[in-house]
Amino acid sequence: MERNNEDVHNLDEAKVNYKGVKALPFVVGNETFEKLGTTGTSSNLLVYLTDVFHMKTITATTLMNIFHGSTNFSTLFGAFLCDTYFGRYKTLGYASIASLMGMVVLTLTATIEKLHPPDCGKGSATGGACLEPTPWQIAFLLFGLGLLIIGAGGIRPCNLAFGADQFNPNTASGKLGINSFFNWYYFTFTFAMIISLTIIVYVQTEVSWAWGLAIPAFLMFLSCALFFMGSWIYVKLEPEGSPFTSVMRVLVAALKKRRLPSPDQQWPSLFNHIPSNSINSKLPYTDQFSFLNKAAIITPEDKFKSDGSADDPWTLCSTQQVEEVKCLVRVIPIWGAAIMYHVATTQQQTYVVFQALQSDRRLFFGNTHYFKIPAASYTIFTMIGLTIWIPFYDRIVVPSLRRITAREGGITLLQKMGIGMVIAIVTMFISALVEQKRRNLALTQPLCEETGRRGAISSMSALWLVPQLTLIGLSEAFTVIAQVEFYYKEFPENMRSIGGSFSFVGLALSNYLSGFMVTVVHSLTTGNWLPEDLNEGRLDYFYFMVSGLEAVNLGYFVLCSKWYKYKGSGSHGVDEMDFGKTEFEKTVVY
Repeated sequence: MERNNEDVHNLDEAKVNYKGVKALPFVVGNETFEKLGTTGTSSNLLVYLTDVFHMKTITATTLMNIFHGSTNFSTLFGAFLCDTYFGRYKTLGYASIASLMGMVVLTLTATIEKLHPPDCGKGSATGGACLEPTPWQIAFLLFGLGLLIIGAGGIRPCNLAFGADQFNPNTASGKLGINSFFNWYYFTFTFAMIISLTIIVYVQTEVSWAWGLAIPAFLMFLSCALFFMGSWIYVKLEPEGSPFTSVMRVLVAALKKRRLPSPDQQWPSLFNHIPSNSINSKLPYTDQFSFLNKAAIITPEDKFKSDGSADDPWTLCSTQQVEEVKCLVRVIPIWGAAIMYHVATTQQQTYVVFQALQSDRRLFFGNTHYFKIPAASYTIFTMIGLTIWIPFYDRIVVPSLRRITAREGGITLLQKMGIGMVIAIVTMFISALVEQKRRNLALTQPLCEETGRRGAISSMSALWLVPQLTLIGLSEAFTVIAQVEFYYKEFPENMRSIGGSFSFVGLALSNYLSGFMVTVVHSLTTGNWLPEDLNEGRLDYFYFMVSGLEAVNLGYFVLCSKWYKYKGSGSHGVDEMDFGKTEFEKTVVY
């Protein structure tokens, strides 16, 4: 049977697509169990630190901010090692084992009594007090968290791309395979989050922490088993070398030629060699960051190879390389605005748990029967808000906007980010008002029960936290998803794995910044705003402060957006050009 060139160019491409179909169950199964394991371990970790290790709220919150920040920041190193040395298969293999070991260590801290402090009031020696963990207990705990950080650094930037590697995007069947994989990928993500924030969190808080942590560890073991079982059939692409080398060459060459005068006619007089095997799209000349253009000035000392390339790439770079570096530099201010934005989303993952713990979490069935919702499970409403809005936005809002603006996406990516930032400001303001209501009812109409080291339970239903959690999910549907597409589009093709890690690095710095803000506010207010008992503090003031900072950040973002020029065009951020969407972009964004 004759094969069409449009469908399969050669035997190797047919083999890639065939492998993709057979590898899909292994890859998707691995992704499902990996997410169940990692989210099941980390989603309720804040409560674990306060309940089992008897950490103070401020200490546990700071530690969690550092942990989440480190897991996200480590993706940059993971992406670098993957692209430069190991490749995606080996990086995922090493990282999966590290994550499994980390989960086993955390499970041991809950299972073996000597690895965590005794229960409050257990034994006459404690005198009813809550003993603090010993240094070696903390060290063992941090060892487990460190292994999880190493695992996340390798898994997060590689797992999505590794699945897509199994298919050839240049063939019709390969495109269908990639589309199917991305659909399953995000389905498993949603499925894992729902299971983790409901069933696993319930087991952890209501049954046993030992079982609650052992279940995610076992699921991670299944993930590793499925991953390595499919090794014989995977497409394993070799690393292409460090993408930072070209960036460093441009910076070094521009520095060496900094004293040279700029040519009168920029574009024709600059070195413009493009290798035939380059995977990057050709970029037009731009006038921004003109000092970098000096890296492409040809001098009498410059020599060339037979193929037209520079003999010394550290003294002469092409205009293509210069424009690629400009793409990276232009993204950084926008990325900086995203760091402050994520401070708002961080608050809805940390202090909102403590708000729920000091609110009425009972869900009544009849007059006497009720179910108490675990505090960490309330964050599921963030995900619900996000997942409900995305198809509505894609099927109803975007077509309507497209008819008005004549843009493929309805509005530009930077406009989408801005809308999400506005919603984040409103979210933090509403959060402050809800906290005022919760605190007032806790002081005037508390429930009879208490929560151990914390104060009285407010008679306000914890369901009042749902609007702010849903709103922050809506905000993420605009800003976070737009950021993913923005980094994917604006980075050079050979740096897209690094671009993918930019979102995680931004989250990391947001976690660090949030932890720093909490520590500073706690210190400056001598604990009056953020005490152990929220009823005695003013968490609402802290939320108002974050809302104000988000408003300042929005102003900064608007200025950066007006200045920004999209890759491949001379237009500014308000005039985004629509490029043909790849299967990746179609799937990730909507």
